[in-house]
Amino acid sequence: MGSSSTRAGWSFDQSPRLSLPPIMSRYRDRKLSKTYTFVGSDVFADQNARQQSRNAFEAGSGIVSNWDVMEAVLDYIFLKLGIDGQDGGVGRPIVMTEPVANLGYSRKMMTEIIFECYTAPSLAFGIDSLFSYSYNSGKTGLVVSSSHSSTHLIPVVNSKAMLSHATRLNWGRSQSAEYLLKLLQLKYPNFPGKLTSFQADSLVREHCYVSSDYVQELSGYLAWTGLEERDHVVQFPYTEQIVIQKSEEELAKIAEKRKESGRRLQEQAAKMRLEKLIKKEQELEYYKELQQKAVTESKKEFKRLLESNDFKDEAQLEKAVRELDKSIRKARTKDVGGPEIDEEEEQPTFPLLDVPDEQLDEAGLKQKRHQRLMKSNHDARARAKAEKEKEKARLAEEERLDQERRENDLEGWLQERRVAREVLLQKIKDRQRLKADLSNRKSLASQMRMKSIANLASDTPNSKKRRRGGDEDTFGANDDDWGVYRSITVGNQSEDEEEEDINTSVKNLEAQLLQYDPNFTEQHTLDAQSDWTKSLMHAFLRGPWPFDPESQREINQIHLNVERIRVPEVVFQPSIAGLDQAGIIEVASDIFLQRISNADHRSEILKDVFLTGGNTMFQGFEERLRDELRAVLPAESPLVVRRAKDPILDAWKGAAKWSCGQEWKAAVVTREEYLEKGGDYLKEHNLGNAYQ
Repeated sequence: MGSSSTRAGWSFDQSPRLSLPPIMSRYRDRKLSKTYTFVGSDVFADQNARQQSRNAFEAGSGIVSNWDVMEAVLDYIFLKLGIDGQDGGVGRPIVMTEPVANLGYSRKMMTEIIFECYTAPSLAFGIDSLFSYSYNSGKTGLVVSSSHSSTHLIPVVNSKAMLSHATRLNWGRSQSAEYLLKLLQLKYPNFPGKLTSFQADSLVREHCYVSSDYVQELSGYLAWTGLEERDHVVQFPYTEQIVIQKSEEELAKIAEKRKESGRRLQEQAAKMRLEKLIKKEQELEYYKELQQKAVTESKKEFKRLLESNDFKDEAQLEKAVRELDKSIRKARTKDVGGPEIDEEEEQPTFPLLDVPDEQLDEAGLKQKRHQRLMKSNHDARARAKAEKEKEKARLAEEERLDQERRENDLEGWLQERRVAREVLLQKIKDRQRLKADLSNRKSLASQMRMKSIANLASDTPNSKKRRRGGDEDTFGANDDDWGVYRSITVGNQSEDEEEEDINTSVKNLEAQLLQYDPNFTEQHTLDAQSDWTKSLMHAFLRGPWPFDPESQREINQIHLNVERIRVPEVVFQPSIAGLDQAGIIEVASDIFLQRISNADHRSEILKDVFLTGGNTMFQGFEERLRDELRAVLPAESPLVVRRAKDPILDAWKGAAKWSCGQEWKAAVVTREEYLEKGGDYLKEHNLGNAYQ
């Protein structure tokens, strides 16, 4: 009766005939109006049944907590073994295993079910690890049993278990699977697939092993040398995006079409520019002819001609001619290939600004206002140009002073650059940390952001006061409001331009340090530190291979490296998983050196340290236990560590062998004794629990 697997068979069998998990599922199909019951491995055959499955044992222990499930499991076992009497009884003696220090209530309930429900003629209980030890010809020694739900250390002297010295460690294969599941959830919080405890148990069984020197191996586990062998990749199901790959011929045709389209567009653009140039030349020739008419025509007729061509006066016509001539020469230089003509910038004149307003008519006043505006624009451009030249001169002066400082005090100059670089790097780290905090809704930054949003979105329930203007929304009137807006939109982060400026500044500082600081190398730069081939975090998450965030195959991968030795190490160091208990080495040394006072018994026990249970099948478990015990025991102490022939099935085989001997007859409780003395009655024997 194991918490992970229940095995049953006849006493004369070499191995159990049935092996099933002690689970049951019962659900009703509304379409068919039928109720279905699944037991054992049959539960996994139907999705609805698997979702509603229940275990007979309490999670993480070997104590039965659901007796309806246990009764269904026993029904299934007896039915499969062919024991189905007319009255529902089994009519066969039963030998059943139970955990160390089993609860009296649990044993009483099991006894009542066996005798009352199945009317068995007799029943005997025993401890599974002691059955395994007996089957492997053990007489005196220390039984180390690490199974699915717990780990026990039981000293045995002359085939009699010293249960008063037995010690339990609340750690087994199920806790290891849960621990690995938590580690993977912390390691891959955004993993798209669903990790189950069943999958975690398979990963523990297939990939984990016990390290011979945990601290030393852990320190170099993520080193790039040999990481390909230490890092195990587990691929989960995924659906890759199908990208149609084109052949080289197709790509060449597409490139040729693009070039042809580009040439066609260039020709069309050149043709349009040529047409515009011809049109401008015609306009220039027309305006020049119009200027000549100023001499031949009367003033009245010439004014009429100017107004018909949308010119106010002759000065505006002259300006248009000058601009057209300049534009034509530039176009010829660019497109037709005409000679480049250097032109000095003509300084504009504003003659009307010095004329009093009384001497001007309405048109003159309007023209004067236009010239005043033009002069303001001209002065503003001149000031901006002067400021730009001034800034350029200032930067040149700063560069000269910086060069003098570098030549006179190189170490001080380098220290300033180092400090400035560290400040920028810290700013980058703060931005990254804040970005990560905002992605977690339970972080303080995310909560403050939500608080700001809630304060901005809150309303005053008094609507009358709002209609009278007493509660108007004035958000944005104060400049500080926009700081709040930035905090809730980007989380106090600068925009992309500012981030690029920071990275550019860091690269400039690093370029200076690379040039003048002999102790600063390429390995110290930000690019080298962010290189995945030098990142310890990348080795931990993705192993020694590059990671493509667009690849569904790589997104659905789990890399097991440090977890392979960390999970089994909990048996030796329970504090790793937050368990407030001593490890098996400390417990074993305490049993050897403190609890067993007889020196002869201690010497005999050391000669046979016996390992059984599925959780002892890790690679390196036996060697690690032997080395650790050798380190804490006296130098002259004999020590022999061995493992069961079959750590999983030897418990059942030992119980089957024991039931065929004479010891079983003295330990069995008959139905008559049960009816006379009740369900609490228990006969003690060498391989069972003591009455409590």
